[in-house]
Amino acid sequence: MPKTLIEPFRIKSVEPIRMTTRGEREQLLEEARLNVFKLHAADVLIDWLTDSGTGAMSSRQWGAIMEGDESYAGARSFYRLERVIREITGMSHFIPTHQGRAAEKVLFTAVCKKGDLVPNNSHFDTTRANLEYLGVEAVDLVIPEGLQPALVHPFKGNIDLARVEHLLQTQGDRIPFGMITVTNNTGGGQPVSMANMRAYAALLKKYGKPLIMDVCRFSENAMFIKMREAGYESASIKSIVQEMFALADGCTMSAKKDGMVNIGGFIVLRSDEWMDAVRNMLILTEGFPTYGGLAGRDLEALAVGLEEGMDEDYLRYRLRTAEYLGERLEQAGVGFVRPTGGHAVYIDAKTVLPQMPVAHYPAWALCNALYLQGGVRGVEIGSVMFGRRLDDGTETYHSMELVRLAFPRRMYTQSHFDYAAEVIAEVKQMAAGIRGVRITKQPRVLRHFTCECAWV
Repeated sequence: MPKTLIEPFRIKSVEPIRMTTRGEREQLLEEARLNVFKLHAADVLIDWLTDSGTGAMSSRQWGAIMEGDESYAGARSFYRLERVIREITGMSHFIPTHQGRAAEKVLFTAVCKKGDLVPNNSHFDTTRANLEYLGVEAVDLVIPEGLQPALVHPFKGNIDLARVEHLLQTQGDRIPFGMITVTNNTGGGQPVSMANMRAYAALLKKYGKPLIMDVCRFSENAMFIKMREAGYESASIKSIVQEMFALADGCTMSAKKDGMVNIGGFIVLRSDEWMDAVRNMLILTEGFPTYGGLAGRDLEALAVGLEEGMDEDYLRYRLRTAEYLGERLEQAGVGFVRPTGGHAVYIDAKTVLPQMPVAHYPAWALCNALYLQGGVRGVEIGSVMFGRRLDDGTETYHSMELVRLAFPRRMYTQSHFDYAAEVIAEVKQMAAGIRGVRITKQPRVLRHFTCECAWV
Protein backbone atom coordinates (compact mmCIF):
# COMPACT_ATOMS: atom_id res chain seq x y z
CA MET A 1 0.00 0.00 0.00
CA PRO A 2 1.20 3.59 -0.64
CA LYS A 3 2.59 5.45 2.35
CA THR A 4 0.46 8.56 1.80
CA LEU A 5 -2.57 8.38 4.08
CA ILE A 6 -5.49 9.69 2.07
CA GLU A 7 -8.68 11.27 3.38
CA PRO A 8 -11.14 8.37 3.92
CA PHE A 9 -13.97 10.25 2.22
CA ARG A 10 -14.92 11.96 -1.02
CA ILE A 11 -16.08 15.58 -1.26
CA LYS A 12 -19.71 15.98 -2.30
CA SER A 13 -20.33 19.66 -1.61
CA VAL A 14 -17.98 22.64 -1.39
CA GLU A 15 -18.00 26.05 0.27
CA PRO A 16 -15.97 28.89 -1.28
CA ILE A 17 -13.22 30.67 0.65
CA ARG A 18 -12.81 34.42 0.10
CA MET A 19 -9.17 35.30 -0.46
CA THR A 20 -8.00 38.46 1.35
CA THR A 21 -4.89 40.64 1.16
CA ARG A 22 -2.51 41.55 3.98
CA GLY A 23 -3.79 45.13 3.88
CA GLU A 24 -7.40 44.01 4.22
CA ARG A 25 -6.52 41.76 7.15
CA GLU A 26 -4.70 44.56 8.96
CA GLN A 27 -7.83 46.72 8.78
CA LEU A 28 -10.14 43.83 9.74
CA LEU A 29 -8.05 42.93 12.79
CA GLU A 30 -7.99 46.55 13.95
CA GLU A 31 -11.79 46.67 13.62
CA ALA A 32 -11.94 43.44 15.68
CA ARG A 33 -9.92 45.15 18.45
CA LEU A 34 -7.07 42.67 17.95
CA ASN A 35 -9.31 39.75 18.98
CA VAL A 36 -9.65 37.04 16.32
CA PHE A 37 -12.92 35.86 17.92
CA LYS A 38 -14.46 39.12 16.69
CA LEU A 39 -13.53 38.58 13.04
CA HIS A 40 -16.22 37.67 10.54
CA ALA A 41 -15.76 34.06 9.45
CA ALA A 42 -16.02 35.19 5.81
CA ASP A 43 -12.77 37.12 6.32
CA VAL A 44 -10.81 34.04 7.44
CA LEU A 45 -8.99 31.80 4.93
CA ILE A 46 -8.14 28.81 7.13
CA ASP A 47 -10.39 28.73 10.19
CA TRP A 48 -8.80 26.64 12.93
CA LEU A 49 -10.29 28.59 15.82
CA THR A 50 -12.07 25.46 17.07
CA ASP A 51 -13.11 21.95 16.10
CA SER A 52 -16.36 22.39 18.02
CA GLY A 53 -19.35 22.09 15.70
CA THR A 54 -17.36 23.29 12.69
CA GLY A 55 -16.90 20.02 10.78
CA ALA A 56 -18.63 18.56 7.74
CA MET A 57 -21.46 16.09 8.24
CA SER A 58 -21.70 12.94 6.14
CA SER A 59 -24.31 12.01 3.56
CA ARG A 60 -25.67 9.49 6.10
CA GLN A 61 -26.11 12.26 8.65
CA TRP A 62 -27.85 14.56 6.18
CA GLY A 63 -30.15 11.70 5.25
CA ALA A 64 -30.91 11.03 8.92
CA ILE A 65 -31.86 14.68 9.40
CA MET A 66 -34.88 14.15 7.14
CA GLU A 67 -36.14 11.50 9.57
CA GLY A 68 -36.14 13.87 12.54
CA ASP A 69 -39.26 13.68 14.72
CA GLU A 70 -39.97 17.20 15.97
CA SER A 71 -42.52 16.18 18.61
CA TYR A 72 -42.10 18.17 21.82
CA ALA A 73 -42.27 15.14 24.13
CA GLY A 74 -41.37 11.52 23.47
CA ALA A 75 -40.01 11.97 19.94
CA ARG A 76 -38.77 8.75 18.33
CA SER A 77 -35.51 10.55 17.47
CA PHE A 78 -34.75 10.79 21.20
CA TYR A 79 -35.22 7.07 21.69
CA ARG A 80 -33.05 6.24 18.69
CA LEU A 81 -30.20 8.34 20.08
CA GLU A 82 -30.78 6.95 23.57
CA ARG A 83 -30.26 3.40 22.25
CA VAL A 84 -26.97 4.37 20.60
CA ILE A 85 -25.67 6.17 23.69
CA ARG A 86 -26.68 3.37 26.06
CA GLU A 87 -24.87 0.84 23.87
CA ILE A 88 -21.69 2.95 23.83
CA THR A 89 -21.67 4.13 27.46
CA GLY A 90 -23.53 1.35 29.29
CA MET A 91 -25.30 4.01 31.37
CA SER A 92 -29.01 4.07 32.10
CA HIS A 93 -29.76 7.78 32.06
CA PHE A 94 -29.28 10.00 29.01
CA ILE A 95 -30.06 13.72 29.17
CA PRO A 96 -29.65 15.73 25.92
CA THR A 97 -28.49 19.35 25.95
CA HIS A 98 -27.82 21.83 23.19
CA GLN A 99 -24.03 21.75 23.74
CA GLY A 100 -21.32 20.80 26.22
CA ARG A 101 -21.29 23.91 28.37
CA ALA A 102 -25.03 23.49 28.87
CA ALA A 103 -24.43 19.92 30.08
CA GLU A 104 -21.83 21.27 32.51
CA LYS A 105 -24.16 24.03 33.71
CA VAL A 106 -27.06 21.63 34.31
CA LEU A 107 -24.98 18.98 36.09
CA PHE A 108 -22.86 21.33 38.20
CA THR A 109 -25.84 23.42 39.28
CA ALA A 110 -27.70 20.28 40.34
CA VAL A 111 -24.81 18.67 42.21
CA CYS A 112 -22.32 21.30 43.41
CA LYS A 113 -22.50 24.01 46.06
CA LYS A 114 -20.40 27.02 46.96
CA GLY A 115 -17.16 26.00 48.64
CA ASP A 116 -16.86 22.67 46.84
CA LEU A 117 -13.68 21.57 45.07
CA VAL A 118 -13.44 19.52 41.86
CA PRO A 119 -10.14 17.90 40.75
CA ASN A 120 -9.44 17.24 37.08
CA ASN A 121 -6.43 16.61 34.89
CA SER A 122 -7.17 20.04 33.36
CA HIS A 123 -10.45 21.95 33.22
CA PHE A 124 -11.05 23.66 29.89
CA ASP A 125 -12.38 27.21 29.78
CA THR A 126 -16.14 26.73 30.07
CA THR A 127 -15.81 23.84 32.52
CA ARG A 128 -13.73 25.99 34.85
CA ALA A 129 -16.00 28.99 34.38
CA ASN A 130 -19.18 27.01 35.11
CA LEU A 131 -17.66 25.69 38.34
CA GLU A 132 -16.22 29.02 39.46
CA TYR A 133 -19.50 30.79 38.73
CA LEU A 134 -21.05 28.55 41.40
CA GLY A 135 -18.23 29.28 43.85
CA VAL A 136 -16.54 25.90 43.27
CA GLU A 137 -12.75 25.63 43.16
CA ALA A 138 -11.53 23.93 39.97
CA VAL A 139 -8.16 22.22 40.59
CA ASP A 140 -5.90 21.05 37.74
CA LEU A 141 -3.76 18.01 38.59
CA VAL A 142 -2.24 16.88 35.30
CA ILE A 143 1.04 14.96 35.57
CA PRO A 144 4.19 17.15 35.48
CA GLU A 145 5.04 15.88 31.98
CA GLY A 146 1.81 17.45 30.76
CA LEU A 147 3.17 20.94 31.47
CA GLN A 148 6.36 20.50 29.43
CA PRO A 149 5.51 21.11 25.75
CA ALA A 150 8.73 19.71 24.27
CA LEU A 151 8.78 16.53 26.36
CA VAL A 152 7.57 13.39 24.58
CA HIS A 153 5.31 11.16 26.69
CA PRO A 154 2.59 8.84 25.32
CA PHE A 155 -0.11 9.95 27.79
CA LYS A 156 0.53 13.54 28.83
CA GLY A 157 -3.15 13.91 29.73
CA ASN A 158 -2.86 11.55 32.72
CA ILE A 159 -3.94 12.86 36.10
CA ASP A 160 -1.41 12.92 38.96
CA LEU A 161 -2.75 10.20 41.24
CA ALA A 162 -0.54 11.07 44.21
CA ARG A 163 -1.77 14.67 44.25
CA VAL A 164 -5.35 13.48 43.85
CA GLU A 165 -5.03 11.20 46.88
CA HIS A 166 -3.49 13.98 48.95
CA LEU A 167 -6.44 16.20 48.05
CA LEU A 168 -8.92 13.46 48.94
CA GLN A 169 -7.20 12.92 52.28
CA THR A 170 -6.99 16.58 53.23
CA GLN A 171 -10.10 18.13 51.62
CA GLY A 172 -12.30 15.18 50.73
CA ASP A 173 -15.33 16.71 52.44
CA ARG A 174 -15.30 19.47 49.81
CA ILE A 175 -15.20 17.13 46.79
CA PRO A 176 -18.60 16.11 45.30
CA PHE A 177 -16.92 14.16 42.46
CA GLY A 178 -13.68 13.86 40.51
CA MET A 179 -13.42 14.75 36.82
CA ILE A 180 -11.10 13.80 34.00
CA THR A 181 -11.04 15.27 30.49
CA VAL A 182 -10.33 12.95 27.54
CA THR A 183 -8.45 14.04 25.58
CA ASN A 184 -6.93 16.84 27.68
CA ASN A 185 -7.73 19.94 25.60
CA THR A 186 -5.96 22.50 27.79
CA GLY A 187 -2.71 20.52 27.73
CA GLY A 188 -2.44 20.00 23.99
CA GLY A 189 -5.16 17.50 23.11
CA GLN A 190 -3.16 14.84 24.96
CA PRO A 191 -4.66 11.42 25.73
CA VAL A 192 -5.28 9.67 29.05
CA SER A 193 -4.26 6.03 29.37
CA MET A 194 -6.72 3.32 30.33
CA ALA A 195 -4.45 2.40 33.25
CA ASN A 196 -4.57 5.95 34.57
CA MET A 197 -8.35 6.15 34.22
CA ARG A 198 -8.74 2.81 35.95
CA ALA A 199 -6.47 3.81 38.85
CA TYR A 200 -8.22 7.19 39.20
CA ALA A 201 -11.65 5.55 39.28
CA ALA A 202 -10.48 3.09 41.95
CA LEU A 203 -8.97 5.90 44.03
CA LEU A 204 -12.18 7.93 43.92
CA LYS A 205 -14.22 4.85 44.79
CA LYS A 206 -11.96 4.21 47.79
CA TYR A 207 -12.98 7.61 49.16
CA GLY A 208 -16.63 7.29 48.12
CA LYS A 209 -16.50 9.81 45.27
CA PRO A 210 -18.06 9.41 41.79
CA LEU A 211 -16.02 9.84 38.59
CA ILE A 212 -17.39 12.22 35.96
CA MET A 213 -15.66 12.19 32.58
CA ASP A 214 -15.61 15.07 30.11
CA VAL A 215 -15.73 12.94 26.95
CA CYS A 216 -15.78 15.50 24.13
CA ARG A 217 -13.06 13.57 22.29
CA PHE A 218 -13.51 10.03 23.60
CA SER A 219 -13.01 8.38 20.20
CA GLU A 220 -9.69 10.14 19.62
CA ASN A 221 -8.59 9.12 23.12
CA ALA A 222 -9.54 5.50 22.36
CA MET A 223 -7.46 5.56 19.17
CA PHE A 224 -4.44 6.78 21.11
CA ILE A 225 -4.93 3.92 23.58
CA LYS A 226 -5.05 1.43 20.70
CA MET A 227 -1.85 2.88 19.21
CA ARG A 228 0.17 3.42 22.38
CA GLU A 229 -1.02 1.27 25.31
CA ALA A 230 0.12 -2.33 25.64
CA GLY A 231 -2.66 -4.89 25.38
CA TYR A 232 -4.98 -2.83 23.17
CA GLU A 233 -3.25 -3.25 19.81
CA SER A 234 -5.90 -5.66 18.50
CA ALA A 235 -8.90 -4.22 20.33
CA SER A 236 -11.69 -2.49 18.41
CA ILE A 237 -12.26 1.21 19.01
CA LYS A 238 -15.78 0.49 20.23
CA SER A 239 -14.57 -2.02 22.82
CA ILE A 240 -11.96 0.45 24.11
CA VAL A 241 -14.62 3.16 24.30
CA GLN A 242 -16.97 0.88 26.23
CA GLU A 243 -14.18 0.00 28.68
CA MET A 244 -13.48 3.70 29.24
CA PHE A 245 -17.12 4.47 29.94
CA ALA A 246 -17.43 1.46 32.27
CA LEU A 247 -15.04 3.22 34.66
CA ALA A 248 -17.21 6.34 34.99
CA ASP A 249 -20.30 7.14 37.05
CA GLY A 250 -21.34 9.88 34.66
CA CYS A 251 -20.17 11.98 31.74
CA THR A 252 -20.68 15.33 30.10
CA MET A 253 -20.10 15.76 26.39
CA SER A 254 -20.01 18.47 23.81
CA ALA A 255 -21.17 16.32 20.90
CA LYS A 256 -19.89 19.03 18.55
CA LYS A 257 -16.53 17.25 18.72
CA ASP A 258 -16.48 13.45 18.43
CA GLY A 259 -20.24 13.41 17.90
CA MET A 260 -19.49 14.83 14.44
CA VAL A 261 -22.39 17.31 14.52
CA ASN A 262 -22.76 21.08 14.39
CA ILE A 263 -24.78 21.35 17.62
CA GLY A 264 -25.53 19.08 20.55
CA GLY A 265 -24.36 17.68 23.86
CA PHE A 266 -25.49 15.40 26.66
CA ILE A 267 -25.16 14.11 30.19
CA VAL A 268 -25.16 10.39 31.00
CA LEU A 269 -25.46 9.02 34.53
CA ARG A 270 -25.19 5.49 35.87
CA SER A 271 -27.35 5.81 39.00
CA ASP A 272 -30.66 7.48 39.88
CA GLU A 273 -29.15 9.58 42.68
CA TRP A 274 -28.85 12.91 40.85
CA MET A 275 -31.52 12.39 38.21
CA ASP A 276 -34.39 14.37 39.74
CA ALA A 277 -32.22 17.44 40.33
CA VAL A 278 -30.60 17.18 36.90
CA ARG A 279 -33.90 16.67 35.09
CA ASN A 280 -35.50 19.63 36.88
CA MET A 281 -32.56 21.90 36.00
CA LEU A 282 -32.70 20.69 32.41
CA ILE A 283 -36.38 21.59 32.09
CA LEU A 284 -35.68 24.99 33.62
CA THR A 285 -32.81 25.88 31.29
CA GLU A 286 -32.79 23.65 28.18
CA GLY A 287 -36.17 22.08 27.55
CA PHE A 288 -38.18 18.90 28.00
CA PRO A 289 -36.02 15.82 28.80
CA THR A 290 -36.61 14.17 25.41
CA TYR A 291 -35.22 17.09 23.40
CA GLY A 292 -33.06 19.15 25.78
CA GLY A 293 -32.64 22.17 23.52
CA LEU A 294 -32.19 20.18 20.30
CA ALA A 295 -34.41 19.64 17.29
CA GLY A 296 -35.33 16.07 16.40
CA ARG A 297 -33.14 16.32 13.30
CA ASP A 298 -30.14 17.15 15.51
CA LEU A 299 -30.78 14.03 17.60
CA GLU A 300 -30.86 11.93 14.44
CA ALA A 301 -27.61 13.39 13.07
CA LEU A 302 -25.89 12.75 16.40
CA ALA A 303 -27.02 9.11 16.51
CA VAL A 304 -25.20 8.57 13.20
CA GLY A 305 -22.23 10.80 14.06
CA LEU A 306 -21.32 8.99 17.28
CA GLU A 307 -20.92 5.78 15.30
CA GLU A 308 -19.01 7.41 12.43
CA GLY A 309 -16.65 9.06 14.91
CA MET A 310 -15.49 5.61 16.08
CA ASP A 311 -14.51 4.48 12.59
CA GLU A 312 -10.87 3.38 12.74
CA ASP A 313 -9.94 4.53 9.22
CA TYR A 314 -11.27 8.00 9.99
CA LEU A 315 -9.45 8.14 13.34
CA ARG A 316 -6.15 7.04 11.83
CA TYR A 317 -6.47 9.81 9.25
CA ARG A 318 -7.51 12.31 11.92
CA LEU A 319 -4.51 11.70 14.16
CA ARG A 320 -2.11 11.50 11.22
CA THR A 321 -3.30 14.93 10.03
CA ALA A 322 -2.11 16.56 13.26
CA GLU A 323 1.11 14.58 13.14
CA TYR A 324 1.76 15.77 9.58
CA LEU A 325 1.45 19.44 10.50
CA GLY A 326 3.73 18.83 13.48
CA GLU A 327 6.37 17.44 11.11
CA ARG A 328 6.13 20.56 8.95
CA LEU A 329 6.49 22.81 12.01
CA GLU A 330 9.52 20.86 13.20
CA GLN A 331 11.17 21.46 9.82
CA ALA A 332 10.53 25.18 10.28
CA GLY A 333 12.01 25.24 13.79
CA VAL A 334 8.67 26.00 15.45
CA GLY A 335 8.10 24.41 18.86
CA PHE A 336 4.83 22.68 19.68
CA VAL A 337 3.31 20.34 22.24
CA ARG A 338 4.82 16.92 21.59
CA PRO A 339 3.59 14.47 20.59
CA THR A 340 0.81 16.09 18.59
CA GLY A 341 -2.71 15.65 19.93
CA GLY A 342 -5.77 14.28 18.23
CA HIS A 343 -7.78 17.33 17.23
CA ALA A 344 -5.19 20.09 17.04
CA VAL A 345 -1.57 21.18 16.99
CA TYR A 346 -0.56 23.49 19.83
CA ILE A 347 2.28 25.88 18.97
CA ASP A 348 4.49 26.84 21.90
CA ALA A 349 4.53 30.62 21.47
CA LYS A 350 7.60 30.93 23.69
CA THR A 351 9.65 29.17 21.00
CA VAL A 352 8.56 31.70 18.38
CA LEU A 353 8.62 34.82 20.59
CA PRO A 354 11.20 33.99 23.27
CA GLN A 355 11.93 37.64 24.10
CA MET A 356 8.32 38.77 24.51
CA PRO A 357 7.31 39.19 28.19
CA VAL A 358 4.27 37.24 29.31
CA ALA A 359 2.62 40.55 30.24
CA HIS A 360 2.39 41.24 26.49
CA TYR A 361 0.55 37.94 25.93
CA PRO A 362 2.84 36.17 23.44
CA ALA A 363 0.34 33.47 22.43
CA TRP A 364 -2.30 36.11 21.72
CA ALA A 365 0.28 38.09 19.73
CA LEU A 366 1.15 34.99 17.72
CA CYS A 367 -2.55 34.38 16.93
CA ASN A 368 -2.78 37.89 15.53
CA ALA A 369 0.40 37.40 13.50
CA LEU A 370 -0.88 34.19 11.89
CA TYR A 371 -4.04 35.95 10.79
CA LEU A 372 -2.20 38.99 9.45
CA GLN A 373 0.35 36.94 7.52
CA GLY A 374 -1.94 34.35 5.95
CA GLY A 375 -5.52 34.59 7.16
CA VAL A 376 -5.10 31.59 9.50
CA ARG A 377 -7.24 31.80 12.64
CA GLY A 378 -6.24 29.82 15.73
CA VAL A 379 -7.02 30.33 19.40
CA GLU A 380 -4.84 31.37 22.32
CA ILE A 381 -4.51 28.85 25.15
CA GLY A 382 -2.48 31.02 27.46
CA SER A 383 -2.64 33.91 29.86
CA VAL A 384 -5.57 35.69 28.25
CA MET A 385 -7.70 32.55 28.44
CA PHE A 386 -6.51 31.22 31.79
CA GLY A 387 -5.01 34.26 33.49
CA ARG A 388 -7.08 36.94 35.12
CA ARG A 389 -6.95 40.54 36.25
CA LEU A 390 -7.31 40.78 40.02
CA ASP A 391 -9.21 43.49 41.86
CA ASP A 392 -5.97 45.34 42.66
CA GLY A 393 -5.11 45.55 38.95
CA THR A 394 -2.40 42.88 38.96
CA GLU A 395 -2.46 39.91 36.61
CA THR A 396 -2.10 36.17 37.03
CA TYR A 397 -0.53 34.22 34.18
CA HIS A 398 -0.89 30.71 32.78
CA SER A 399 1.90 28.15 32.94
CA MET A 400 2.03 27.78 29.14
CA GLU A 401 1.60 30.13 26.19
CA LEU A 402 0.06 28.01 23.44
CA VAL A 403 -1.69 28.70 20.15
CA ARG A 404 -4.15 25.93 19.34
CA LEU A 405 -4.82 25.17 15.70
CA ALA A 406 -7.94 23.00 15.95
CA PHE A 407 -9.03 21.15 12.83
CA PRO A 408 -12.69 20.88 11.87
CA ARG A 409 -13.55 17.28 11.07
CA ARG A 410 -13.63 16.23 7.40
CA MET A 411 -13.22 19.84 6.30
CA TYR A 412 -9.72 20.69 5.03
CA THR A 413 -7.39 18.86 2.63
CA GLN A 414 -3.62 18.43 2.64
CA SER A 415 -3.04 21.57 0.55
CA HIS A 416 -4.72 23.65 3.25
CA PHE A 417 -2.32 22.19 5.80
CA ASP A 418 0.66 22.84 3.53
CA TYR A 419 -0.45 26.44 3.08
CA ALA A 420 -0.83 26.92 6.84
CA ALA A 421 2.60 25.40 7.46
CA GLU A 422 4.12 27.92 5.04
CA VAL A 423 2.37 30.78 6.85
CA ILE A 424 3.62 29.60 10.24
CA ALA A 425 7.19 29.27 8.92
CA GLU A 426 7.02 32.82 7.52
CA VAL A 427 5.78 34.14 10.86
CA LYS A 428 8.69 32.42 12.60
CA GLN A 429 11.10 34.21 10.26
CA MET A 430 9.56 37.64 10.98
CA ALA A 431 9.18 37.07 14.74
CA ALA A 432 11.33 40.06 15.67
CA GLY A 433 8.68 42.38 14.26
CA ILE A 434 5.66 40.82 15.99
CA ARG A 435 4.01 43.13 18.51
CA GLY A 436 2.49 42.22 21.83
CA VAL A 437 -0.85 43.50 23.11
CA ARG A 438 -2.44 44.95 26.21
CA ILE A 439 -6.05 44.36 27.21
CA THR A 440 -8.13 47.53 27.17
CA LYS A 441 -11.56 46.07 27.97
CA GLN A 442 -12.57 42.72 29.45
CA PRO A 443 -15.43 40.93 31.22
CA ARG A 444 -14.88 39.24 34.59
CA VAL A 445 -15.13 35.68 33.22
CA LEU A 446 -14.15 34.02 29.92
CA ARG A 447 -12.49 37.24 28.84
CA HIS A 448 -10.84 35.77 25.73
CA PHE A 449 -14.16 35.57 23.87
CA THR A 450 -14.97 39.29 23.97
CA CYS A 451 -11.99 41.28 25.31
CA GLU A 452 -10.60 44.23 23.37
CA CYS A 453 -6.89 44.85 22.94
CA ALA A 454 -4.43 47.42 21.65
CA TRP A 455 -0.86 47.09 20.43
CA VAL A 456 1.87 47.53 23.03
